[in-house]
Amino acid sequence: MDNQEKFWAAIRVLKSDVKCTINGDIETEEDFNNIIWQTGTEANGETAIVTTTCPHSEITWAAVKVEMDKL
Repeated sequence: MDNQEKFWAAIRVLKSDVKCTINGDIETEEDFNNIIWQTGTEANGETAIVTTTCPHSEITWAAVKVEMDKL
């Protein structure tokens, strides 16, 4: 299982309905800090509202890393 697969498995364990985009592997906290998190959609329902700050308190690099290391 590669790091991307481990990352997505970890995210599903921590919060299954999260929407985010990653570019490449997630190996470090710096990589984690570059994830694009979807926080909602514009009124038209088509345009995503995004941030690079994770809006979910239960999803931290430490928590993701613990779950990834279990795999």
